[in-house]
Order: sequence, then structure tokens, then C-alpha cells
Amino acid sequence: MKERFSEINNLNGKKILFLAPHFFGYEKAIANRLRELGAEVDFFNERPSDSVWAKGMVRVKSRFYQNTVQKYYGKILRQITGKKYDYFLLIKGEAVPHSFLEKFRAISPLTVRIFCSYDPVFEYPEVPKLYPYFNKNFTFEPSDARKYGLHFRPNFFLNEYKRSETKEKPKYDIAFIGSAHTDRYLVGEKISNLARKLSLETFFYYYAPGKTAFVLKKIFDKNLQQFNMRKLSFTKLTHHQIAEIYSHSFSVLEINKPFQLGLTMRPFETLASGKKLITTNADIKNYPFYNAENILILDRKNIQLDEEFFKSGFKTIDSETLEMMTLDSWIHCVFFKDQDDYWGLNSWNFEAI
Repeated sequence: MKERFSEINNLNGKKILFLAPHFFGYEKAIANRLRELGAEVDFFNERPSDSVWAKGMVRVKSRFYQNTVQKYYGKILRQITGKKYDYFLLIKGEAVPHSFLEKFRAISPLTVRIFCSYDPVFEYPEVPKLYPYFNKNFTFEPSDARKYGLHFRPNFFLNEYKRSETKEKPKYDIAFIGSAHTDRYLVGEKISNLARKLSLETFFYYYAPGKTAFVLKKIFDKNLQQFNMRKLSFTKLTHHQIAEIYSHSFSVLEINKPFQLGLTMRPFETLASGKKLITTNADIKNYPFYNAENILILDRKNIQLDEEFFKSGFKTIDSETLEMMTLDSWIHCVFFKDQDDYWGLNSWNFEAI
């Protein structure tokens, strides 16, 4: 890997402005890796606050809360004025005001500005308005990459997940860990019931950041109205804890949002862990690492579990393919050389999805 992505060593001594929301510690992992490579990183939370109320105000574009957002970004601007950044990396961009992007471009015109999105435009329709402010725009959503002419870069796995396959008998046949949203619970319950009929052991961990906010959301979201609150946890698991659960599992379940084609982090973390993947995202067939022996695709409208899938072991992924799924590969892609050719978006079969 050192030779393949050796260009990332050129980040040594570079100054990077990094704005991103707090998302399960991935932003810290990115910042820490950049610092390990010798970069000087100034990180700021993209949101003024991580409270459920603040996130909601940002999401609905509350005019009342915009004053708070403007003051927050004004403070950031004062802190960074006079600094000469080589790169500006923005992830998500839900809260950042356009006025901040305009001012930054004016005071630092030579900075390479990079935007990365891990949400589909369908869910955040204002995102395309950010593209003109950046030199390079990346998305994990293949349909958006094709529609808006963006660079396509899937997600990655952290080193905590990279483990050799254990020969011990797994404690769980299927493990699911994820946030409680959309139809995840309804789909998860169907899979759990089918697994029980096949005498398969399961582990389901649904997470929500706050009880009050979830209860209110449950009132208006029909997908959540059947949610058994006893099956919900408000404790966020660390990557180490998740990796440990994976190590005791035969397969890991990913339930994507119904309107999202882009892969979550789960497939990358699962396959890096040497575990089989069960997913409701048929788009995974287009990825270089797809192997039907390792990946079982479910139709969320007609869920069926293939008993044969659980009778064969994990097929090892070759090292070069695995390297392309790493954080170093992601960094190399967004800062130095896009990987559009490798991920082969032009040859994807969207109609079959």
C-alpha cells in the first residue's frame, strides 16, 4: 500500500482546513490519519451544535437558527483569517452558509477546495448549490455522480475492522448494528423472524441519539410507529466494540435507505473483517469486490434468506482490491487522483437495480 498510494506522503507539511459533522468518529479518523501523514489540520464541526434540536433546526433551514449559524461561521472565519491553507475539505455541507464559502474563496483563492458528500441529493436537494464553490466534488452516490458530473468515490473501512478470519464458531449467524431510521426496523424484524425459522442466531442493535426526539419522530413516521422501544438503544458503540461484535459473527446485515444506492460504511467494514455480508442494496453488484459467495442480496419487498449462504465460508478478497477500500485509498483519491476509472461508473447497469 505504501507504494500504491505513496503520493499521500506529499501531505507532509501541508495545512488543511477540515469541516465535517461528527459522524460516528469517522471525522476524527480522517483528521488523525492526515496528521499522521504530517499535515497540519484545523478541524471544525460543520454544525454549531450536536444537540438534536440544533440538528433539526439546520435540517429545516430555520430562519431563527440561521443567526446562530452565521455567528458560528463568523467565529471560524476570524480564527482562520491570515492562515494559508493548501486544502479545504468539506464533508456533508448541510450547515455551512454560502456566504462563508464565498468569503473563504476570496481570502484564500489558491487553496484547493474539496467537497465530499455521503448523502444522496434526493435526501438533501440543496447540496448541488455547493458544487460551484469547490475545485473537486466527490459523492458516494453513483446516480448523483452520473447526473451531476461528480467524481465517484465509495466509502472506506478503518483499520480497526481489518482482521483475519477466525476459525472459532461464530456466536451470531447474522449481526446488525445501525441507526434507527426509515424502514430498517420493519425489514430487520422480517429478517429476524426468517432467521429464527432457520435456527440462525441473530444480534440486532438499533441506535438513536435521543429518546425524546425519537418518540416525537415516531409519531409522524409510519415506518417507526411499530418500533418496539425495548429494542432501541441510546448508547453509541465505538468502532472497537462494533469490530468485536463482527469478530463473533458469521455475517453482517446492511439495510440501506430505500432511496439510497451508495453503500454505507458497513459493507467495507464487514468485508475487511473477513465476514459475509447480507444487504438490501442490489447496487453492490456493480462494485469490483462483489462476489455472490460473500454477499447475499435481499429484496426488501420480498425478503428471503438463502440457507445455503450460511453453509460456506468467506472467500478471501485479494489484497489489491482490499487496499482500494481503505482510508488511505480514500485520502489519495480526494486529495490527489480520482478513481473514476477504477470504480467503473460508466459501465454500471443502473437499470438492473
